Amino acid sequence: MNSRERVLKAVNFQQPDRVPIDLGGIRASGINAVVYDKLKKRMGIDTPTRVHDTMQILAELEMDVIDRLHVDVLPLEPMTAKWARQDAFEGVRKTLFCGLEVYFQPGTNIETKGDGSWVLKGSGGRDIARMPKDGYYFDLIRPTMAGNRIDPNAFRPCDTVPDEELETFAKHGRFLHENTDKALLGWGASISMMGLSALLSDNITQGSLDEWMCMLMTEKETAHDMMGRFVDATTKRIELYHQAVGDYCFAWGVASDDAGTQRCELLSPDLFREMIKPHYRRLCDWVHAHTNWKTYLHSCGSVYHYIPEWIDAGIDILNPVQISAANMEPERLVNEFGGKIVFWGGGCNTQEVLPHATPEVVREHVRRNMEIFTSTRGGFVFTQVHNIQQDVPVENVEALFRAAHEFGTR
Repeated sequence: MNSRERVLKAVNFQQPDRVPIDLGGIRASGINAVVYDKLKKRMGIDTPTRVHDTMQILAELEMDVIDRLHVDVLPLEPMTAKWARQDAFEGVRKTLFCGLEVYFQPGTNIETKGDGSWVLKGSGGRDIARMPKDGYYFDLIRPTMAGNRIDPNAFRPCDTVPDEELETFAKHGRFLHENTDKALLGWGASISMMGLSALLSDNITQGSLDEWMCMLMTEKETAHDMMGRFVDATTKRIELYHQAVGDYCFAWGVASDDAGTQRCELLSPDLFREMIKPHYRRLCDWVHAHTNWKTYLHSCGSVYHYIPEWIDAGIDILNPVQISAANMEPERLVNEFGGKIVFWGGGCNTQEVLPHATPEVVREHVRRNMEIFTSTRGGFVFTQVHNIQQDVPVENVEALFRAAHEFGTR
């Protein structure tokens, strides 16, 4: 069974020959460029390290590493399709604070300030994000709790894709489909109804997250109108991406909506059901009616009470399955939702276990989680809970993927 077949079995709740493994399939299942460089050097691979995600300093994985770790999934994104087909030396060379030389995408504009910090520049030279000296990743500069009033008329969600981008995307998708056996996970147009990403975009609001939470309760008609326009625009873009890559993908990331804290959900389940769920349903209905794709949702935190609502709305796959958050114990999730939604993640606690435990403890932790998540037929893809950070010992990363392959093989 090849990787593509293996993933399709798992997401259709059938029994694959082993549990599929993901590393870097999306920007929330990746690995920091520094620890990645250490990992591949231990494999005897000495190549330039490329950065796939500038904000998070995530590495672009190379096929030699992917194959040695038994990874079954590759990302298919329009934003990085061109860079993925270029030589590393065509990118922007920078030396990270730890001394590692890496290559960012062409056109990346990073300015070093007098205090040694880095500032990431956007279009027109606007400051987007800052990394303090000796930091590990960028933080957005724009405040998320500014107390500003949201102007609904300023909400102009993008509803089209340039032809050049679509052509590059299509070529990259065809190349990966024809030259690898990996399952391709598409991402490029998605919604965010509760998380920070939508509210930080210049063409959406000039407001803040706390103001948006209030609008969901006090200005419901306006909030529904804004979210409706968001779904309309996202659907148009997804349609264009589908025309470009079609069935090269098995799933599409329809939402990145960090809807939970460590302790509970951001909204009451009743308010979620009233305000947010209908818009998820409309987008998922369109994807299922017009494509063969599964719908993929990323949401961190404690989201237990939302899971049945997402299932009912048409979400097929949930990531990252943050098992350290309240009510997100693997046993509970499998007992209540096993066979109804695919758990993509939950393989290892990246907050406490992966960075701080010994390799032996990591191995046992992975074994136990896989035992639980594979107790029902299919419906599980292994990856750690969110990205592997720079301070994780490389020995623990090796233990993580050795265990995933060993205990996932039947």
